[in-house]
Amino acid sequence: MKKPNMIRWILGIPVIVLILILVILICEPEKSGITRAAAAKSVALALLSPEELDAWKKEYGASHFPADEIGEWYVPYLDYLYEKGFLNEEETPADQSHAEGMLTYGEAAQILGGLSENRNRLVPVNGRNRNKAYPEENWWLLYDSILQEADAKGAVKTENLKIYGTPENIQGCPAWTAYTSMGTITFYGVSLDSYVDHELTVYIRDGELIHIQKDEGQNTIYRNVWILDGDKNGLMVYIGDIQRKIPFRKTYKKFEELAGNLADLSMEHGKITKVSVKKERIKGKILSVQDDTVELEGYGTVPLDEEYKVLKTYGDVKRQKLSDILVGSENQEFVVAKGKICAIVKEREDAADKIRVLIMSDGFRSRYHDQIEIHCPGTVKETQGDSEKTLEPDTVISVTSGDGSCSGQRLILEPEEGTELTVTSLNRAQGQPSYAGRLELIDTAEGLVLVNELYLEDYLKKVVPSEMPSSYEKEALKAQAVCARTYAFMQMKSNSYSSYGAQIDDSTQFQVYNNTEPDEKTAQAVQETYGKMLYYDGKPITAYYFSTSCGTTTNTVIWDSDPEKTPYLRCLSLQTARSRLNFENEAEFAAFIKKNEFPSYDSSYPLYRWNVKTNGNIIASHVSGVGTVTGVTVTSRGPGGVAMQLLVKGTDGETTISGQNAIRSALGDSSLSINRSDGKTSEGWELLPSGFLIVEDAGTDENGVAQFRIYGGGYGHGVGMSQNGAQAMAKTGMDYEEILNYFYDGVTIEEKESTDAS
Repeated sequence: MKKPNMIRWILGIPVIVLILILVILICEPEKSGITRAAAAKSVALALLSPEELDAWKKEYGASHFPADEIGEWYVPYLDYLYEKGFLNEEETPADQSHAEGMLTYGEAAQILGGLSENRNRLVPVNGRNRNKAYPEENWWLLYDSILQEADAKGAVKTENLKIYGTPENIQGCPAWTAYTSMGTITFYGVSLDSYVDHELTVYIRDGELIHIQKDEGQNTIYRNVWILDGDKNGLMVYIGDIQRKIPFRKTYKKFEELAGNLADLSMEHGKITKVSVKKERIKGKILSVQDDTVELEGYGTVPLDEEYKVLKTYGDVKRQKLSDILVGSENQEFVVAKGKICAIVKEREDAADKIRVLIMSDGFRSRYHDQIEIHCPGTVKETQGDSEKTLEPDTVISVTSGDGSCSGQRLILEPEEGTELTVTSLNRAQGQPSYAGRLELIDTAEGLVLVNELYLEDYLKKVVPSEMPSSYEKEALKAQAVCARTYAFMQMKSNSYSSYGAQIDDSTQFQVYNNTEPDEKTAQAVQETYGKMLYYDGKPITAYYFSTSCGTTTNTVIWDSDPEKTPYLRCLSLQTARSRLNFENEAEFAAFIKKNEFPSYDSSYPLYRWNVKTNGNIIASHVSGVGTVTGVTVTSRGPGGVAMQLLVKGTDGETTISGQNAIRSALGDSSLSINRSDGKTSEGWELLPSGFLIVEDAGTDENGVAQFRIYGGGYGHGVGMSQNGAQAMAKTGMDYEEILNYFYDGVTIEEKESTDAS
C-alpha cells in the first residue's frame, strides 16, 4: 500500500507546481505605469536644462493647457513635448487628467520616435498593447537609451545624495524644494517627503531631481555638520542650508561640549547614534584657492575634504561657496581632519582694505613671466613656507621659470615700511615699476606668476594717474578716485584670479595700475576721498567709467545684461539738462553723429567725433563666411544710439555681428587712420574708438573693392562716467560729488567701513 501512495505523491508534484505557476501568473498584479507628466519631465530634462526650459517657456509664451491649469508643475514639460512633436494633442489631450494618467505603449513609442530610429526595438507596439499603460520599471530601464540619444554631453547625472529636509519637516521650505548633501534642489512631481534622512541614488540635472533610482536606506553618516546648540535629547545643527533639530537615539550627557564645533553624525532611522567632533583647527592667510586645494601661508597647499563646507558663522550661520573666500583673507579658521580641510569657518566680514593684483608681463600681454628680477632697495623679509630670512638692502632676487626655486612654495618678499620693490625685468610707460606692499612669486606649468598685495588706498594712488591724467582738475581726479575705489572693491569680491592668489590684474581688463608714475596731485585726490565709495540701496555699485562720450551714454544692455539690475547706470545726455537723447530713426542718429559741434561736456576733446575710411577687403579679413564684402549696415541700436547689430553682406552670403565690442573689432584694423575732430589723425586702431557709429557706402575703387566711410563719436564703451566729461564739469566748478551724482543715478557717497589703516 505504501509504494503506490508514494508513486502517486511523486507524480502529483509536477501538477502542484503547474497549478502554483498558473496561480502566480493569474494573480500577479500588473506592473504599475508611469504618468505622462513624469515621463515628459524626464525627456524634457534630457534635452534641456531647467534654465533653458524656462527660457524656452518665456519665449514660447502660450500653453496647450487650459488657463486654470497653467500653474501646475507638469505644464512646461508637456508643453515642450507637444510643441516639439513628441506627443500629439489630438491623441493625448493637454489636460490634468491625461497629464496625471498613465503613459501608453503607443505614446512611449511616439516619444522614442522623436529621439531614435530604433523605437520599434526599444518599445515594441502592437494592437493588444498600444493603449495599455507602459510599465514604469521599463521606462527607467529605457531611460539610459533615451539619454544616449538626447543628452550626448551627459548633463543628466546619476548621483548619491542625502535628504536633510523638505516641506514636510522644515517650516517655510518652498514647495517642491529639498535641502540635501548636494545643496538645495527641486523635485517637481517626485514624492520625496518620506525620504528625509535617507540616502538616495537619483537622476538629476542642474539641481532638478528627475527620478529616484534606489533608496540606500536610513543608516548613514552626515559629514561635516555644524553644531549650533543642543540638549540631552538632541542637537540643533546647520546642515544643507537649514537649521534643524535632530534627536539622539539615546540620551547624550556631554551635549554642552558640542556647540560651535564641526562633527560627523552617525544616523539610524532619523536619529543620532554617534557624534564625532573634529577639533583640530589651523589659521593662516589664504594665498590661493583651487577646486580641491587651498594654499595657506605657513602651511603650503592643503587638500579639501570631499564634503568640505564653507561656513559664515558671524550673525546667522550660512553656507557659502568656495569662491566667496577672498585670497589674502585672514578672517577664517580651517577645521582639519586626516590632513584635509573639512570646513572653512569664516568668523568675521573681510575688511577688504588690501588688494591682491596679478602683475602682467610687458605690454600687459600675458599673466606669465619667463624670468623675474626684483631689486630690494631696503631691508626685506623673505619667506618661503616655514623658512624665513632677512635680506640686506640692495639685494637683487632673480628667478627663472623652471629653476625650481619657487615651484613648491611661493616666495614672499616684504620690504620694510616705507620702501618699495622694483621689478627690473618689467617695463611700463613710466619705466621699471616699483610696488608698495609685498610681492609673491610662484612657478606654474605655464610660467612664473607675480602677485602684489598692498593696501587698497596705496593701490589707488597708482591707478588714478594711470587712468586719468594728473594734469586734470582736482575734482575730476577725486571723482575718478571714488569710481576706481568702488570698482576695485567690487572686482576684489569677484576673486577672478583666486587660483593664482590674486583678485584682479593690472591691465585694462580691470583698471590700469602702476603704468604711470603717481604725483602729489593724484595722491591728494585719493587721500581727500579716503574710503569713499558709491552706493545704491546700501550696496556698492559697479562703477563703470570710460574715456569720452559722443554726447550721450548708454547702459549695460551693450553687454547683454538686464539694465534693471543696475538702475544707477542710465542712458543720459551730457548736456547741462541731463536729458536723454532719443533717435527715432537711422537718419536722426546719422545727423547727430556727423555733427561735430553738437553741444556737450565732451565736445572739446579730439575723439568726441571721428571718422575713418575702410574697405570690403579689410572688413572681410575680420568677418568670415561672406566672401567679398558688398554691404555693411547697422540693423539694431541700443540706448543712446550705440550699434548693437551689424549686417555684413557679401558674395557668398551674409552674417550678423552682435554686441558693440564685436562690431568695433569687426570694423577696426591696425592699418586704419582715424580722423579726429581736432583735425589730427591717430593710427593703428584694431578696435574702433566706440560703438556709437554709422557706416556709409562710399562706392568702389578702381579694382571694384567696396569702400565705406564710418562716422563715429566718443572713445570707450559709453557706460557710466565719461572721464573727459568729468574734467569738463570740474572746469565749470562742479565738485566731485556733483559729478558722480550726474553720471550715477540715485547713488550715495559713503565711506567704506574699515578695520585697518594704510
